[in-house]
Amino acid sequence: MKADALLDPYFREARSWDADRRAQQRRAVTLSLCVAGAGWLCALGCAAALMLLMPLKRTEPFLIRVDSSSGVVDLVPVYAGNATLPESVTRYFLNHYVSVCERFDFATAESDYEECGAFHAPARNQQWFDLWNRSNPQSPLNLYKDGSILKSDVAAISFFERANGVSDLAQVRYTKLTRQGSAERSSHWIATIQYAYGKPATDPKIRRWNPLGFKVVSFRSEPEVLGEGTVAKAGDTP
Repeated sequence: MKADALLDPYFREARSWDADRRAQQRRAVTLSLCVAGAGWLCALGCAAALMLLMPLKRTEPFLIRVDSSSGVVDLVPVYAGNATLPESVTRYFLNHYVSVCERFDFATAESDYEECGAFHAPARNQQWFDLWNRSNPQSPLNLYKDGSILKSDVAAISFFERANGVSDLAQVRYTKLTRQGSAERSSHWIATIQYAYGKPATDPKIRRWNPLGFKVVSFRSEPEVLGEGTVAKAGDTP
C-alpha cells in the first residue's frame, strides 16, 4: 500500500502528459482544417472574381472601308452574331460558295466544279458551264494550266433590301491569292450575288452539298480597286 501511494503522483503526471498530447493533436487537426477551409474559400473567391471580370476584358474588332472611287472612309458594322437563323445560314452559304467557286486547284478542280453546280439556278449554271469550257480562253483550265493555284478568302458579307422589301441581294468582299511556285499575288474583289431558296434536290450527292436548296441566281464580281484586274461580265467568275 505504501508503494502504491508513492506511485500515484507519477501515474497522475503520466496521464496528464497523454492528455496534453491528445489535446495538442486535436489543436493541430483543427488548425489544419481551418487552413484548408480558408484556402478553398480564397480559391472560390478568386474564381468568382475572374468570372465577374471576364465580361469587362474583351477585344472589339472593327473594319474601316475606303471607297475606291471617291476615297470616302466609313466604318463597316461588326457582325455581332445575334442575327436570325435564316440570315446566319445564308451568310454561311455565301461564304462557302465564294470560297469554293472562286478558287482553283487542278487537284480539286473537278470536285469544286460539281459542288458549285449544286448551288446554281439554271441561268447561272449555264454561265458556269460556258466559263469552264476549254474553248473559252478565260476558262480557269486555260488560265491556270501552268500549275498556278488560286485561293479565295472572304473578308465581309453585307445584305441589301430592295425597294419592294425583298432581301435577296448580298455583297461579298474577298481576297484572291494567286500562287505560282514561290511567287504570290493578291487582289481584292467585290461580288454582288442574287440568291434564293428553292426545293432541295432529290439527288443525294447534291443534297450532301446543299441540303436546304440555296440557289445563286446571278453572280457578278469586279475588282475592289480600279486597275487591279479586269471587270468581269455579269454572271462570270474572273
